[in-house]
Amino acid sequence: MIIDVHTHIFPPEVIADRGRFLDGEPAFAAIYADPQAPMVDGPGLVRAMDADGVDVSWAMGFPWVKRENARLHNDYLAQAVAGSGGRLRGMACVRPPADWALAEAERALAAGLHGLGELAFYDSDLDNQSLNPLCALCAEADKPLLLHTNEPVGHIYPGKAPMTLAALYRLVKDNPRTKLVLAHMAGGLFFYALLKKEVSAVLANVWLDTAASPFLYKPRAYGLAVELLGADKLLYGSDYPLLRLPRYKKEFSAPDSGLDDSTLALVLGRSASRLIA
Repeated sequence: MIIDVHTHIFPPEVIADRGRFLDGEPAFAAIYADPQAPMVDGPGLVRAMDADGVDVSWAMGFPWVKRENARLHNDYLAQAVAGSGGRLRGMACVRPPADWALAEAERALAAGLHGLGELAFYDSDLDNQSLNPLCALCAEADKPLLLHTNEPVGHIYPGKAPMTLAALYRLVKDNPRTKLVLAHMAGGLFFYALLKKEVSAVLANVWLDTAASPFLYKPRAYGLAVELLGADKLLYGSDYPLLRLPRYKKEFSAPDSGLDDSTLALVLGRSASRLIA
């Protein structure tokens, strides 16, 4: 079974008239104001899954500033999941600093969504004070929380946040019961598992996803992540509609990736199936 843990879908009305949703939504505007920036709805995602041989996808929302936009998106996620014939798992999204974030997250999980994601801070470092209650909610509900992370050095691109690994590490350390899936290879945090003290234990309840990694890392990074965290801690995520499975299969099969067949089976779905059935 192939499971993609990092995809994005949008309500049809957002896709049809994205310009109407730009006002007061700087993060959305930064990533999606360009009419060429790809967006897809639930059925569009399922068609791509059929074409690529993906069995299940985790479909995520967006950290909207406006509560009504978040509610619209989360309701659409629930609708898309219900109409997918078991192909989609829904990840509700909120903007953590909003005073309504926790209530909306509780509402969305109660409506049957499978976790939270992709929570993100695109214009600042992580605000752990606002993230901690959401982490606690997911821990109590035994559901994963997928968080946007990125490498704090290197080239700049749309959606790259000025985040620090120190803030990310503190969040993980303060929420040991939360199943945290850290997008985009955790911004490289896994490299610090080489430290002799503390870090390996702190990262025990952390998974990495590979979303957008072909743009970011050499294939060797996958093998290093497996070596340092364990074969079950690397999850295939495409960031669809940004990229699709064939691009990742090419990366995973590169000679220097270090992924054997049994490890690749874990990456492509077996590990994710243990987080969300």
